[in-house]
Amino acid sequence: MTRKFFLSLAILTFLTAAGTQFAAAQSAGEVDLEKSQAIIFVDKTGFGHQHAVVGKLLESQVRLGARESAGRIVFDMTSFVADPPEARRYLGLEGEIDEGTRKKVTSSMLGRKVLDVKNYPTAVFEINSATIMPQRSRQGHPRYSLQGEFTLHGVTQPLTIQADAVPAGDRIRLRGGFYLTQTQYGITPFTAAFGTVGVKDRLTVYGEIYVAK
Repeated sequence: MTRKFFLSLAILTFLTAAGTQFAAAQSAGEVDLEKSQAIIFVDKTGFGHQHAVVGKLLESQVRLGARESAGRIVFDMTSFVADPPEARRYLGLEGEIDEGTRKKVTSSMLGRKVLDVKNYPTAVFEINSATIMPQRSRQGHPRYSLQGEFTLHGVTQPLTIQADAVPAGDRIRLRGGFYLTQTQYGITPFTAAFGTVGVKDRLTVYGEIYVAK
């Protein structure tokens, strides 16, 4: 084999390695959309039921440690469904909801009178900063403060989320939550039967977001 061949092979090896490192660097901070999810606890009023609502994310990125332009989390509002058994278990809610009721609740939730996903198919958390906090979690994991603006139903409000950063192989699992008041975003909480059945204005949103290291 000629010297030229070995030189070409060395260059190819170098370029391949460089390309791999570049791809890895590019993926840092990207969110695993298959694993990540948002789970919402919906409390009841009157004779209503407590609900567990779960949904997926669209293209998202979180740059942990960034003091500016730290990424964005995009919620696919059209993907949200009410009361799958695994979501109820996650929130510790007792019992299961039959399929017919789940479909009815989901339809009402996505419809024009509540989330109106036809006109507002996404919600977006624009993260201005994602800085590490001085104190760790009870389990000893690093904690981050994600500060930015959350847009839902066409309304934007400031939002801060505190999240634990749990190692998960080649990713970091961010676990956090925040309260959301529906009326602050122009949403009227669902009611029925002349107000004897309904849900509370304040929701609790939990996130399980897997971020590439």
